[in-house]
Amino acid sequence: MKELSLLFIGFGVVGRGLAELLLEKAEVLRSRFDLNFKVVGICDLKWGSIANDEGIDLAKALSLVESGRSFDSYDLPARRGLSALEAIRETRSNVVVEVTWTNLENGEPGLTHIREALRLGKHVATTNKGPIALAYRELSKLAESRGVKLKFEGTVLSGTPTFNLTLNCLAALKVNRVRGILNGTTNFILTEMERGVSYHDALKKAQKLGYAEADPTLDVDGWDAAAKACILANVLMDGDVKPRDVERRGIRDMSLSDVLGAVNRGLRVKLLAEVWREGGEVKVRVSPKLIPQSDILAGVSGVLNAITFETDVLGEVTVIGAGAGRRPTGYALLNDLISIGSAL
Repeated sequence: MKELSLLFIGFGVVGRGLAELLLEKAEVLRSRFDLNFKVVGICDLKWGSIANDEGIDLAKALSLVESGRSFDSYDLPARRGLSALEAIRETRSNVVVEVTWTNLENGEPGLTHIREALRLGKHVATTNKGPIALAYRELSKLAESRGVKLKFEGTVLSGTPTFNLTLNCLAALKVNRVRGILNGTTNFILTEMERGVSYHDALKKAQKLGYAEADPTLDVDGWDAAAKACILANVLMDGDVKPRDVERRGIRDMSLSDVLGAVNRGLRVKLLAEVWREGGEVKVRVSPKLIPQSDILAGVSGVLNAITFETDVLGEVTVIGAGAGRRPTGYALLNDLISIGSAL
């Protein structure tokens, strides 16, 4: 049986979502995929760090954190106090699960974590958009040179298949253009505005429901969608586009009359990310667009996300699903781990 020795760098909502699924699906993973997972370390700025190459009791670690207690309360043998880089270097992990916060300015600290893991010949599974949006070419070349996998399914549509679809099922096709609703927060706000709710009140509702942060800048100004669009551009079209290069406009200035007026004309306003080739270059744009209600993307409401891939053989292929959430994003990581395991 193949064994993956996992090191978690970050144990927030997404990391704990993966931990839950590893515990729930352990028997399925063994029987269906001949895979066994052992967690040899967890490092988190809030909860502390524990490491043991013989294995961490994942259920106990998860229970501690869910009850608000740090790893100081972990009463089984473990090394404590390791930094993320020390854990990457000193544990006998063969897969690093990097799920720290997203930084779209320089990708840190996740970028350094991923670089070091790959340099040491360790596979990486991540949902961290920053490093993949900013340094995909560098990281993919490093992974290839070390003979390891860099997996990032959850960076764009959480657990809804994106790269597994395009790089496997659509592998022989050419993707000519991508259009998508890549941010659930702004899609929720625009859906509420169609119901007559003002932008301000829709944003407050999104924050109350946990869809938007206290500072919603990354969402409403289009930065989150821009980062995801860069990942699509660079992975699927061999682009080299950074979030700062994206032609970007968010929904902050959208008025209720703009949205309702569009509906009255048989249209809908959607914050669309678009990726296309032009004159040998890969272009990326994020902006509010008026689209006809007959467009498949017009029917995507609330916090749902969607991507339409325009291909040379199949025409348009669209995927719709959750773009965020603890278990969907945790599942994306689980899928990446299965993919890594299958290649061993």
